[in-house]
Amino acid sequence: MARLPAARPSRAWALWVGAGFAALLLWSWRGTGVDLAGLFGPEGLRQIAIYVGKLFPPDLSAATLRAAGAGAAETFAISLIGSLLAVAIALPMSLLATRTLLYRGILFEGRPLAPAAKTLRVGLYACGKALLNVLRTIPEIVWALIFVFMVGLGPFPGVLALGVHTGGVLGKLFGEVLEDVDPAPLEALQATGASRFRILLYGVLPQALPQFVSYALYRWEVNIRAAAMLGFVGAGGLGQRIYVAISLFHEQELMTLILAIYAIVTLVDALSAYLRSRLV
Repeated sequence: MARLPAARPSRAWALWVGAGFAALLLWSWRGTGVDLAGLFGPEGLRQIAIYVGKLFPPDLSAATLRAAGAGAAETFAISLIGSLLAVAIALPMSLLATRTLLYRGILFEGRPLAPAAKTLRVGLYACGKALLNVLRTIPEIVWALIFVFMVGLGPFPGVLALGVHTGGVLGKLFGEVLEDVDPAPLEALQATGASRFRILLYGVLPQALPQFVSYALYRWEVNIRAAAMLGFVGAGGLGQRIYVAISLFHEQELMTLILAIYAIVTLVDALSAYLRSRLV
């Protein structure tokens, strides 16, 4: 029997979609007040050149270098501990957000759950997904503001902000990895009479672990950038020193701090790539 060709969208539908996108783009352009003519006009370019000129040469005095070094070390520590906290949050939460581990899939085909137990597990899954959505929906800087009011100024609220937000992101990613594991090893273990916990321990986690490590290292790279900015709300690190330098119009000191951010981000990117190549 000949296969019928797939239906193609009508020209009118495509025109309506294009017109809607153009209208949305125009509305967004006007709403954001984009003024490219003013930005790249003679006066705009002159103001940009004047400000860029104030950034050079960087302030390489001993006091500024010490402050930049201390801020870079603090930013590195915030990103590292925050990322470890995120993994500690994501691992248990990902188990609650994985349907194939809680109530359906190969683990429950031969030994189905009782209706009451299945209802309870479906409820746990819904709560886990909802909590992960809340954690990752709120940006790091908003979490930092909340924790600054809760625990005070300094790097600790930055650690908590990165840990909570990234924990939500990694929990979702880890859950998707767990749901996509190869079922063949799980079937083999199930055929031997292994319990669900043993199948999780010896069949699911070994397959998921390399991707867990890869995602965690990638989020660490992201967190080093985020940690540098959390200081704008009082969460320590280079961001706090950058905020002070901008407020006091210390442009040359600002340039030194920007270079410190570049150096630490490059270092963490290289370290993460090295660890990924050795562990994944």
